Amino acid sequence: MIPVRALRLAAGAEALSLAALLGNLLSTHSPVISQLLGPLHGTAYLVVIAATFMIPAPVASGARWRALLPGVGGLLALRQIRSRARASRPDTRQAQEG
Repeated sequence: MIPVRALRLAAGAEALSLAALLGNLLSTHSPVISQLLGPLHGTAYLVVIAATFMIPAPVASGARWRALLPGVGGLLALRQIRSRARASRPDTRQAQEG
């Protein structure tokens, strides 16, 4: 599923860029780092929201609201989508035993 792959990449970029921005803020506060990572973080945030809304509604019902949280919303939405996808999949072990 392409939106899930995009969500996975964008969620990682969003979280890492936020960590780097906060690290920069607490240490050197270099404007160059802020100018480079700020737009990356904003773009990753928007891609997380768009990718989450492209996933079918039954799988992403609670994940859409989680995606709106800046910084960690993508990771939380991805976790929700994975748990819903696992719950909706039939267990292959039981099908083989039964």
